[in-house]
Amino acid sequence: MWHLPHMPRRPSGAPSKAERHRSILAALATDPTVRISALALQFGVAAETVRRDIEELTSQGAVRRTYGGASVVHAGLQPELSSRETMAVAERARIGAAAAAMLAPGAVVMLDAGSTTGHAARALAARGMAVTVLTNSLRAAQDLAESARVILCPGDVSAAEQGVYGPETGAFLARFNADVAFVGATGLTAEGPCDANSRAAWVKRAMLARATRRILLADSEKFGREVLERICPMAELTDLVTDRAPEGALARALAEAGVAVTVAGP
Repeated sequence: MWHLPHMPRRPSGAPSKAERHRSILAALATDPTVRISALALQFGVAAETVRRDIEELTSQGAVRRTYGGASVVHAGLQPELSSRETMAVAERARIGAAAAAMLAPGAVVMLDAGSTTGHAARALAARGMAVTVLTNSLRAAQDLAESARVILCPGDVSAAEQGVYGPETGAFLARFNADVAFVGATGLTAEGPCDANSRAAWVKRAMLARATRRILLADSEKFGREVLERICPMAELTDLVTDRAPEGALARALAEAGVAVTVAGP
C-alpha cells in the first residue's frame, strides 16, 4: 500500500508565509540588515523556512540576500514591473477592485503606470463602466480600451515599466481636469508616499495636482518603507486604499492629515 509522504505542518501559532514576509520587510524598514537566526527565533519556525522566505523575497527584488540574512534594497532601486506584478497579488487585486468600486459612471480618472494601479485598471474594465481614463500606462490603456474612453499620455516609453514618462507627459496632464487620480507608490511613511523612480514620481504629482479626489493604492507591505523621493505630503491625499489597517505613527499621520482609509475586504 502506498502512503503519501508526510508534509510538515506549520507550528501552532506561527505566522503564515505572507505574515513572515511582511514582518521581514517591516524589520528592514527600520534596520538595514536582518539575521535568519533572529527571525527564526522571532517567528518560531526553522531557520530553513526563513531562508526560503528570504530567497523568495530576493527573487522578487524586495530584499538583497546576504550571508546569514538579508539587507535592504537600495532606496533608489525597485524591481521592474514584471517582477512587482508577482508580489502580493491577492492583496493588490482586492485593492484594485475596491478602487474601481469608488467610481461613478461618467467619471474622469487619471491612473498612473504600476502594479497595483494595473489591478485597478483590470477591475474597472471588468465592470464595463463608461468612464474616461487618462493614463501613462500602456497596459492599462490596452486593458481599458474596449470598455472606456482612454486618453494615453505622450512621452518617452519605458519597456521595463510599460509606461510613458518625461516633460511632455506632465505638460499633457496639466491640460486636463479629473474627478479622481489613482496612483501607486513604492513606500508609505508618516511623511507621505514615496517612490524609487523619480520619473514616476513626477507623473504622480502631475496627476494629483489635477484631481479633486486623490487616492493612493498601496498594499501593507509598503507601510514604513522609505525610498528615494517623496511624492507629496500626506495632506495632499484624500484617500488610501489598502489591504490592512495602518498602525502606530502611520495611522496617526493619516488621521491628522484627514486621509480616509479604505481596507479592501477579501
